[in-house]
Amino acid sequence: MFKKTAAVLLAALTVIGVGACGTGNSDNGESSENTQSQSQEGEKDMKRVMNEENVKLVGRTYLAENGTLWCGLSGSGVEFEFTGKKLDIMIEGDNVSTSGNRNNYCRLAIYVNGERAVDDMLNDAVKLYTPIDGADTVTAQVKIVKLSETAMSTMGIMPINLEEGADIKPAAVKAHRLEFIGDSITCGYGVDDEDPTHNFMTSTEDVTKAYAYKTAELLDADYSMFSISGWGIISGYSGDGQKHEDQQVPLYYEKTGFSYGAFDKTKPESIDWDFGRYQPEAVVINLGTNDDSYTGGNADRERDYIDSYKEFLKTVRKDSPDAHIFLALGIMGDRLYPAVETVCSEYKAETGDENISTFHFTPQDANADGLAADYHPTEKTHEKAAAALSEEIKTVMGW
Repeated sequence: MFKKTAAVLLAALTVIGVGACGTGNSDNGESSENTQSQSQEGEKDMKRVMNEENVKLVGRTYLAENGTLWCGLSGSGVEFEFTGKKLDIMIEGDNVSTSGNRNNYCRLAIYVNGERAVDDMLNDAVKLYTPIDGADTVTAQVKIVKLSETAMSTMGIMPINLEEGADIKPAAVKAHRLEFIGDSITCGYGVDDEDPTHNFMTSTEDVTKAYAYKTAELLDADYSMFSISGWGIISGYSGDGQKHEDQQVPLYYEKTGFSYGAFDKTKPESIDWDFGRYQPEAVVINLGTNDDSYTGGNADRERDYIDSYKEFLKTVRKDSPDAHIFLALGIMGDRLYPAVETVCSEYKAETGDENISTFHFTPQDANADGLAADYHPTEKTHEKAAAALSEEIKTVMGW
């Protein structure tokens, strides 16, 4: 009944019903045109757009005028309860999906009752997945998650065409609400490839195996993420000590994302994010690993990091006025952690905002837990980080 995986190319849109409209002349004398119009209207009524009325929106999403819900950022997607016999889900790819650059294809998952029924790379303009298909009516919890990150590619969840008698409704809201702001560690970079000499591929990136997603699960919390591999507060990853100012998370934090792909020809970085749609109780910022490749222990550069981080905190506080902010660092190195502590202390002194604290991740242990692609953390390391962070959040928040 629950298919482990089902993905086929959509050669024509007849699978959503438009091919079944023309029925010729009817016995009661109605024209074929009128009959077709009525049939189309009936089918329209069975379609469910992925909006707040029908599903729980997860992370930052964008609903296009044609009813397709676009997801860019890691972990974004939808959750809903499905009742029916057969569930068809159509996913639209952006321009990357037909570019032939397989290293950047969007990776997605569909869960049924907590089990991963679909795990696929979006390498075509549109794909059809059927995670539920049986003779009997069932009620199941369904979750569609973007596993790979925003920068490389995006995906769109098209309106669901339900069979007669089927329905969907939003999944239940969880006990708590979290936001994570980070880099490749938060994205789950390379977690499915435990060879540190290998490089980036979206096919080995899985946000559900990373500390942020795991922390949300441990705390029974809804989440939203803004994370991009290689980015930082003042500089993206620098292999030569040069400052990469175009890869600063603060530049796009108040947008729906950033991508070399697009949402139906609309760039996510051109869309302002409405923070009223989701207000977290706690925000975890894990930024500094890439900055450290630029600062390199240089006092002046670290001062730049500290001052810029404090300014970013003012933005985060404006957008989430009631949230406790955790400043975390350390999984892939903690040289900048003293600077993070300085950020926290100076920010509190300058603003009087005491609803903020630091958290030191234990650096990864390659001997005990291995290493993933490009020397990133393995799932075992992420599990340890999530366990420690969730305990810290529970203590500070009183959960």
